[in-house]
Amino acid sequence: MLPTLFLSHGSPMTAIEDSPARRFLTQLGDELPRPEAILVASAHWEAGAPALSAPPVNETIHDFYGFPPQLYALTYAPPPAPSLAARGAALLHSAGLAATVDHHRGLDHGAWVPLLLAWPAHDIPVAQISIQTHLGAAHHLALGAALAPLRSENVLIIGSGSFTHDLRRFRGATFDAPETPDVTAFSNWMDEKILSSDLDALADYRRQAPYAAAEHPTEEHILPLHVAAGAAGAGAKAERLHRSVEFGFMRMDAYKFS
Repeated sequence: MLPTLFLSHGSPMTAIEDSPARRFLTQLGDELPRPEAILVASAHWEAGAPALSAPPVNETIHDFYGFPPQLYALTYAPPPAPSLAARGAALLHSAGLAATVDHHRGLDHGAWVPLLLAWPAHDIPVAQISIQTHLGAAHHLALGAALAPLRSENVLIIGSGSFTHDLRRFRGATFDAPETPDVTAFSNWMDEKILSSDLDALADYRRQAPYAAAEHPTEEHILPLHVAAGAAGAGAKAERLHRSVEFGFMRMDAYKFS
């Protein structure tokens, strides 16, 4: 049975600029069993209800602006995974969660940036699943739990977001700035709860974790972690695969749940 992953994808520049997080992602695919398909819950696809992508072609969505031209020249076009999208929707329906299949959505940078680095051959079928930010952490744990049978079908479930994500701090920050104390406090609390598989605490992180609202003014970049944890289930073994910080405030941590 495959593990599940939470990956911090960071800025789109992760695709082209050297960093500890980029170096981690470039070796990740070689350290995992090869999946038959990948399902990504990305922070950059928000919808009112769960939707799974099954376009005729996985087009690369450059959902950002103001970056260097070479970033817009990058494409990542793995085969779509319509059978995975249909299977995922059926699992969600069985769990009482309404779900649809979207036949137009391509891959946003929350999906294609880490996949391009980890599986650069473009040969593993990929589907995305949307998140419902307004429904919070407990909903995404349940969403992941409903998708858990995919793990035994050789599907790799990835939550792609950011361990901390207050972009208001970008102004004036340098890439190698020291980590701020509030980022450390929040990240240490989350790490403790993740490694102890405390899903109840993770469901209530917004109230319990120090500086939660400061590190995530909006929740879309942390909720993919809950999808990955939920798909692994209570009592799963969690392992932190990577830890680094960019600009002093953006933690780029990654976890494996098995």
